[in-house]
Amino acid sequence: MIIRGISRRWREPGGYRQLLAIALPLILSTGAWSVQHFVDRMFLSWYSPEAIAASMPAGILCFALISLFMGTASYVSTFVAQYYGAGRFRRIGPSVWQGIYVSIFGGVVILSIIPFAGPIFRFIGHLPEVRQLEKEYFQILCLGGGFVVASAAISGFFSGLGRSWPIMWVNCAATCLNLVLDYAIIFGNWGLPEMGIRGAGYATVIANIFSFALFMILISGKEYRKRYNTFAGWRLEKGLFRRLLYFGFPSGVQFFLDISGFTFFILIIGRLGMGSLAASNIALNISTLAFMPMIGCGIAISVLVGQYLGKGMPQLAQKSVYSGFHIVSVYMAGLAVLYLIVPAVFIRPFSVLADPDSFKEIYRLSVILLRFVAIYSLFDAMNIVFSSAIKGAGDTRFVMYTLALITFFLMVMPAYFAVVVLGYGLMTCWLFASAYIMCLGFLFFLRFRSGKWKGMRVIESRLDLIRITD
Repeated sequence: MIIRGISRRWREPGGYRQLLAIALPLILSTGAWSVQHFVDRMFLSWYSPEAIAASMPAGILCFALISLFMGTASYVSTFVAQYYGAGRFRRIGPSVWQGIYVSIFGGVVILSIIPFAGPIFRFIGHLPEVRQLEKEYFQILCLGGGFVVASAAISGFFSGLGRSWPIMWVNCAATCLNLVLDYAIIFGNWGLPEMGIRGAGYATVIANIFSFALFMILISGKEYRKRYNTFAGWRLEKGLFRRLLYFGFPSGVQFFLDISGFTFFILIIGRLGMGSLAASNIALNISTLAFMPMIGCGIAISVLVGQYLGKGMPQLAQKSVYSGFHIVSVYMAGLAVLYLIVPAVFIRPFSVLADPDSFKEIYRLSVILLRFVAIYSLFDAMNIVFSSAIKGAGDTRFVMYTLALITFFLMVMPAYFAVVVLGYGLMTCWLFASAYIMCLGFLFFLRFRSGKWKGMRVIESRLDLIRITD
């Protein structure tokens, strides 16, 4: 009976096959991103304990800044999906360009933060040898911020259409370039200068520019120009731009709050010493092996929700969400088991060339922290799936407000008081982080079950469009 049920759901609209057709390239794409960061951090752990300790705080702080604009621009995918489902293809190109305009503004803002890197990391108060590396790495990563946001907007074009293979190939190519450059200029191989953590930063920026260039070449294709208005629709449309900000900016704020919460979490842990910080960096880096590939599945869920709502078929949209939940849950549960029974498999790559004496305590702590990751990964499946579902309909404000409240009251403030005021240690911080993810998963599931998202749309009605044109 179970096999027949799986077989039937595989073939049906909104079933596993339709979801995986979109999700698989996105899973491979976000998986490539995970591999890139995993290897990047592994190389830095080989280089020095200070480099691996500095990489996560600086990297996640920069990504937190980028995420505000990236989350807004990438919401283009929902506009594209709903326009595509409604058969209004000529509105797709202009939607993408509004996201590119967001990236231009975001890139300027991110660059303007570079001069303040020194005061920021002095205020954070990590060890002096770590602080200098944090500053340098952060400043370099900011150089590529605008390109990351622009690539997110253009990838939203392909994912919204359900054509996710180009995203995979672009991201895999950029990942390969990044890893080759990492090996060359972190350690000074092949006659290139040894730059340590600065080399890792420059490799990332070059790969970001390369990714953006490939995406621009792809959308300039004749088919896309003719059918989806990808080049002729370059103008700034005030009405459409406002709609992207109305629905997309809360998505960006949600992304920013999520990343910022973990940024603050990492910065607080940095006060506990380099061993606790390095172990937390390793555990969170390993957790991306579970989290990031499933982000690809979440994007696919958002796309199918958008397309089916554009067609006026909310029941198939709901079915797509539960199909995604089944897939994500199986994947996350499998990795959780591995984290518990063979943690050494995941941690060992970080220790291969590291100093054995200095890494011994980091290894012990990393094994314990992976148990937290194993537990909260099961609830993260709910978080990824159901937040993606309601965002695909346009329910971005609920996601934003929920993230704001839960991040502040369940992770940021408790972690601060536990470490700074009460003097508690590493495990208390990780308890709060785990409770934060569990709570989010349940709240997004309850919002999805309420069904309010079924009546939402982000695109204007045909009548509204006629009025705008007139």
